[in-house]
Amino acid sequence: MIRSLLYVPGNTPRFLEKAGQRGADAVIIDLEDAVPEAAKTGAREMLARSVPMVAAGGGQVFVRVNMSDRLLDDAAAATQAGADALYLPKVNDVALLHRLAEHLAPFEGGRAPMGFVPLIEDPEGLFEARAIARGPRVLALSAGGEDLATSMGAKPTPEVLRQPKLMIHYAAKAAGVMSFGLFRSTADFSDTDAIRAAALEARDFGFDGASCIHPAVVPVLNAAFSPSPEELDWARRVVAASREEAAAGRGAFTLEGRFIDLPIVTRAERLLTRFDKDQA
Repeated sequence: MIRSLLYVPGNTPRFLEKAGQRGADAVIIDLEDAVPEAAKTGAREMLARSVPMVAAGGGQVFVRVNMSDRLLDDAAAATQAGADALYLPKVNDVALLHRLAEHLAPFEGGRAPMGFVPLIEDPEGLFEARAIARGPRVLALSAGGEDLATSMGAKPTPEVLRQPKLMIHYAAKAAGVMSFGLFRSTADFSDTDAIRAAALEARDFGFDGASCIHPAVVPVLNAAFSPSPEELDWARRVVAASREEAAAGRGAFTLEGRFIDLPIVTRAERLLTRFDKDQA
C-alpha cells in the first residue's frame, strides 16, 4: 500500500533527516531535477547514509536517478545503500529496464531485487507504456506531468494531462502493477483543497497513490487514498452477506436496498485486504 510518495532533494541533509518522519508511505530521494549538476555526485555519495536514515522512519525508500551517463552509477549506489526501488525518469523503451536489471544483479548480493518505477514523460514512452509496465522488476508506473506536457509543447493543465495519464494508468492496471498520479501537476502544492479533490478523483479511477513535493500534502494524500470508516463497514457487510447468500446457493442478492453481484463483492474483498487490519 503506497498512498503517498514524498520527493526530497538528495543533497539537503536538513530535509533528509526529517523525511522519514513525515508520514509518507514512501520517500523518493531525488538525484535528478531537484539537485543541481554540480551537486549530483555528492548527492549520490550521500545515499549510503541518507537511505538508511530515511528508512528508519518506517516507510519505503525510493531513489530517483538521472537518466544520463550517471544512470548506472546512481542505480548501483542506490542498490548498495538499501533503497527499495528506483524512480526511473524518461523511460520510453522496455529494453532499458532489461539492461538495468542485468547491471544491478551483481550489486544485490543477498538483498531483494531492486524494484523499478518507470516515469513516462514523452509521447514515445506513452505509446510504449504497455510493454514498459510488463518489464522486469516494475512495481508501478507513473507519469511525469510537467515533462510530458513540455515534450508535447503543451501546458500541464488537468485537461492536457488527463488522457495520457489514463493511458499510463490503464497500462499499469493491465500489467497488474500499481499506478501513481493525479490529473494535475504536482508543482503547485499550495492549494490543498484542489489536491484533495484531485486525489479523490484519482482514487475513483483506481489510482493507488500519488507523489508530492511538500510534506504538508502527505496527510492529504494518505486520507484521500484511504477508505472512510463507512466504506470499510459497508465492505464488511457486503462480504459477510455474500458468504451467507453463497451458503444458501444464491449468487446475486440485495443488501439494504442495493443490488450486489460478484464484481461488487470482489471490490469489497479487495478493499478489506488492503485496508482492514482484521482481514490481514
